Amino acid sequence: MPDSGDLIVFDGECVLCSGFFRFMVAQDTAQRFRFATAQSPLGQRLYAELGLPTDKFETNLVVVDGVTHQRLDAFAAAMRALPGGWPVLSLCRFLPGPVKDPLYYAIARNRYKIFGRTEACLIPETSLRSRFLPEGF
Repeated sequence: MPDSGDLIVFDGECVLCSGFFRFMVAQDTAQRFRFATAQSPLGQRLYAELGLPTDKFETNLVVVDGVTHQRLDAFAAAMRALPGGWPVLSLCRFLPGPVKDPLYYAIARNRYKIFGRTEACLIPETSLRSRFLPEGF
């Protein structure tokens, strides 16, 4: 993992995942998080290092305080790091595994059908590029 603070790696072709990225940019007023797309050289390396597929991105990766989170725990870690009332959503981490993992995978496996997919990976606007790690898009 890069030693650059907190990080979110997301599927840059998934409309839902890109929406999560935009939400985090808007809510992360302290600019705590840096970003990378799963399709980027950095994202590919991180997924491979974790033994995750590098062509199907069924989880975002959220690194907080050096700990890498996946699936619903990644969402919970991201929410816990935000200001305001957002940390209440992190309570989903307490759902039992037999409930939260199937729920997460049901959404992850159908996200392109439900929310759509872009033709090309997200390329951040110039104003957001500084929030991406080198080789992160």
